[in-house]
Amino acid sequence: MLNELSAGGASAGQSHDLIKDVTTASFRQDVVAESMNRPVLVDFWAPWCGPCKQLTPVLEKVVQAAAGKVVLAKMNIDEHPSIAGQLGIQSIPAVIAFDKGRPVDGFMGAVPEGQIKELIDRLAGPSGPSPIEAALGEAVALIEEGDLAGASELYAAVLEQEPDNVAALAGFAKLQLDAGEVENAKRVLAMVPEEKAGDPALAGVRAALELTEQAASLGDLAGLQKSVEGNPDDHQARYDLALGLAARNQREQAVDHLIEIRRRDKTWNDDAARKQLLQFFEAWGVMDADTIRGRRKLSTLLFS
Repeated sequence: MLNELSAGGASAGQSHDLIKDVTTASFRQDVVAESMNRPVLVDFWAPWCGPCKQLTPVLEKVVQAAAGKVVLAKMNIDEHPSIAGQLGIQSIPAVIAFDKGRPVDGFMGAVPEGQIKELIDRLAGPSGPSPIEAALGEAVALIEEGDLAGASELYAAVLEQEPDNVAALAGFAKLQLDAGEVENAKRVLAMVPEEKAGDPALAGVRAALELTEQAASLGDLAGLQKSVEGNPDDHQARYDLALGLAARNQREQAVDHLIEIRRRDKTWNDDAARKQLLQFFEAWGVMDADTIRGRRKLSTLLFS
């Protein structure tokens, strides 16, 4: 058996397994992939942040005491800002919990030790997943298999039991949006309680909804395409074309047009092309393949 934790914390080997420093490059493996096995708490911090210095030792202590129920991943946002930006984090310290590959819970600020323990208990309670948690996990699996009707039924069943369940509301709204039912998606999001409006699980579907509404006003893209071909420096036409292409799921072309705008004029419209790219990435998800490709292209342009 593993040695029990001493009063001073876990052994060096255990600490290494349970507490890691992560980078943008290692995030997919150390956070997203690892969260398929057990929940991962991501601590977004910076060296200059006083409250971060207060929170981190408490976090480490509670994670070590949890004896493997969760893992702590520490991310320095000064060195690796992109993930925090995609998650909409505007202040630190911030702790976001990932489970089954997605953000599911979290808190901001240097909270008391008891609140951290409550979070871990919610994520990995001793009795295993509750029926609600099992249903939400099954809904995600059904979506991956393409059974959207089955996933919708599960989300609806969860919401009958817990009308304010943010994971179910976010999942159900995204399904409605993907089906083209924009007004239904809005109605689902309107059911989110005000105190839960900032939940990270909602960020992606809100960004996707905004993109859909922006693209709806563009109409036929042929005229925009012709304008860009006739004048490659018509940045507004190229920008609108990118929005329309993204709405039609032609993501790679949409990214390329926004990259081209920034290559030609990085200051155009207060750096609107880069900001729109970040909104694409938020809507598509942190670990989406198109997000990863797009962010790589943007980074190459920014640092070339």
